Amino acid sequence: MFRLIYVLLTATLFLAAEPAAVLAETRTVTDDLGRIVAVPKDANRIVVLHDKNLTIPLIELGIIPTASHGRMSAQGIPFIRGSRTVTGHDFDVSPIRFIGSNPIDVEMVAAADPDLIISSPWMRISANQLSAIAPTVVIDTIGRDTPEVFTLLAEVTGKTDELEILQRRYNAQIAQLRQVVDTEAITVNVLQAVNNEFYIQHTYSSLGRVLRDAGFVFPEAVNAIPEGTATVMSPEMLPALDADILFLTYRTDKGERPADALNSLERTVPGWCSFSHACQHGQIHILPREEATAASYDGLMAVVLTVLVSTSSQQITTKRR
Repeated sequence: MFRLIYVLLTATLFLAAEPAAVLAETRTVTDDLGRIVAVPKDANRIVVLHDKNLTIPLIELGIIPTASHGRMSAQGIPFIRGSRTVTGHDFDVSPIRFIGSNPIDVEMVAAADPDLIISSPWMRISANQLSAIAPTVVIDTIGRDTPEVFTLLAEVTGKTDELEILQRRYNAQIAQLRQVVDTEAITVNVLQAVNNEFYIQHTYSSLGRVLRDAGFVFPEAVNAIPEGTATVMSPEMLPALDADILFLTYRTDKGERPADALNSLERTVPGWCSFSHACQHGQIHILPREEATAASYDGLMAVVLTVLVSTSSQQITTKRR
């Protein structure tokens, strides 16, 4: 009888102590909404609510999420934008569940039984609503560039050692680029023509990050854009946006080809090549947008190699300044 009472008492004390033990296995982080969030140290069912800018970085840090936001192809097939070429993972070849586009399906998020949700202000669903399902961390994928997204993501998931290795590789490649190319003597810009206007970012995602880290010079009109933001400029601004080298991008996920980027420019500024130093001297380079904008260290390093080859394999004709 006494043995039975002892066993019952021990079990009761264990159950009472269990919540405290679980609480001890969390880490506290401050997200980009200024919220202090207690996240599990060993989260293993993570749901991610931005494919290109959060799911891909998470995979590169060594974590396969349980479920992810994604896009829908013209054929009605869900995909993780940019992931197949950068990480090799996608919904049809990985255990990652598709939970909708924007807005995502909240019921599908709950059904994935997450122990951690990582979201973005870009997603049209409140952090409070998501927090009712699981601890939720919001990362500003617009205000932060790729390395900064990784910094908070690594803190949230405890992958700071893995991030340090990725950053070390990237730094070495940037140093190599600067050693080979006199970057500070060359002006560059990234042009994107949209709806007969120019969509210009202060730093154009991964491509822009590489160009700035390598020390290339941007036009004053681009540097005047507040860091972390973008603006739309009229076609008449082309002379102010021109540079020694221009980079263009095109969307492979929409079946585009390099000619589509050139055609967009031609529609925006008919005869644009005659107004562009870069075009006149054959110093236009066109990259797939998936790699040029991927929130990915592999993407960054692919861009470094592309920039290295494109700026070192020919004599660059520079504009008079």
